[in-house]
Amino acid sequence: MGARNGNKTDMSKEILINVTPQETRVAILENGVLQEVYIERSRSKGLVGNIYKGRVCRVLPGMEAAFVEVGMERAAFLHVSDIAPQANDNKSSISHLLTEGQDVLVQVIKDPMGTKGARLTAHITIPSRYLVFMPNSTNVGVSSRIEDETERERLRGMLLEQKDLLGESGYIIRTAAETATPESMVQDILFLNKLWGSISEQAKEVSAGNVIHEDLSLPMRVLRDMIDDDLEKIRVDSRETCRKMQHFAEKLMTEAQDKIEHYPGERPVFDLYGVEDEIQKGLDRKAHLKSGGYLIIDQTEAMTTIDVNTGAFVGHRNLEETIFKTNLEAAQAIARQLRLRNLGGIIIIDFIDMVEADHRAQVLRALEKALGKDHARTQVCDVSSLGLVEMTRKRTRESLEHVLCETCPTCEGKGYIKSAETTCYEVFREVLRAARQFDAKQLLVLAAQEVIDLLVDEESNSLAELEDFIGIPIKLQVESLYTQEQFDVVIM
Repeated sequence: MGARNGNKTDMSKEILINVTPQETRVAILENGVLQEVYIERSRSKGLVGNIYKGRVCRVLPGMEAAFVEVGMERAAFLHVSDIAPQANDNKSSISHLLTEGQDVLVQVIKDPMGTKGARLTAHITIPSRYLVFMPNSTNVGVSSRIEDETERERLRGMLLEQKDLLGESGYIIRTAAETATPESMVQDILFLNKLWGSISEQAKEVSAGNVIHEDLSLPMRVLRDMIDDDLEKIRVDSRETCRKMQHFAEKLMTEAQDKIEHYPGERPVFDLYGVEDEIQKGLDRKAHLKSGGYLIIDQTEAMTTIDVNTGAFVGHRNLEETIFKTNLEAAQAIARQLRLRNLGGIIIIDFIDMVEADHRAQVLRALEKALGKDHARTQVCDVSSLGLVEMTRKRTRESLEHVLCETCPTCEGKGYIKSAETTCYEVFREVLRAARQFDAKQLLVLAAQEVIDLLVDEESNSLAELEDFIGIPIKLQVESLYTQEQFDVVIM
């Protein structure tokens, strides 16, 4: 398919929205392939973008940071760099800027994750369709995604024409503003001024620890942030949500109205487009490549590691060619997996070792190009001396795995459990210890089915010898609720 016009790429984008009373899910499809998933549950809505009146509960001069109570389960974290523009002299030290008990207006920039509280900033930003309003700044900037210098100057000039409305506040012109008219720009400025006026009034009235402004619901954020030239359709399976979105678009973005439609089908919209299967694959440790190779993706608290393997793929020419082709395909797949799984922080990629420097450079370029479609900020370093690619991806919300899963109660996050054989030998040692320590007439072993099966089958001779050695009968009983690692020796 060729480009549809001079400004558009040959990529088509569709957005599917599945709404239930408990959760809303958004799937972003590019050329029919799932790229991103957003999930908002009514019990645990994301907090990024919310503005709070907080109270400083602890100042940490050594870390140049403070903990702020904003009414969440854990105190939130505020670093000096998120308060002062130049945090490099004594005047900008945390002790000069904040004191314990002080009230401060803050905004969430990272949701609480795992054991960490939310990350805050005092640099408030409020986005609209075309602009980001910055009440504590006077700068006028343009999104770095708009690379053409002429276009950047045109947009800056269009905004500065409204100097009377801008006041003493700062603005960033968003990527979507490339299609904005002067009239729609004015509408955005008026909307933002009115909203900030309302927030400022509330900040005076409410007590510390309360939310003052909540970001839009997920479907409305989709309209505000994800509409671009490539978007063809937004299909919503809830008639009420569809109506609300159309009403929102009518007020703020008329060009999106025709793209929003209600999906009335009997078959769930995510099933129809194969999204459910792709979400399931996004939770697997192994991600298959079309060539027969595969990725192994391991997510830990500190970082994510991605290992590239050739699998069954054998090239037509030679091993180096096979490895190069697999790595090129892996670079594309990795960029998609990072978006799909919403992996953030430090990411270490172990591509298959390549002998030729040109091949290494091409794979790195392919990775950077594929990451260009990512909304999250990414930074890729060169291949290290160990042949590893180190990169970072900005983390603002929980990964797909953390949203949908919890730590396995059996292995407690290790990813493995003791074998039935190991548990058997632990049982033998415990039986011997109990027989020596207590005056028992009989011992009862409670264990999982797999362990008991092993004791009465392959280890039956060992069990008989042990029973003979201690001179006490040993009875066995299956405990269906026990894991393979758990057992008890009961004295009778």
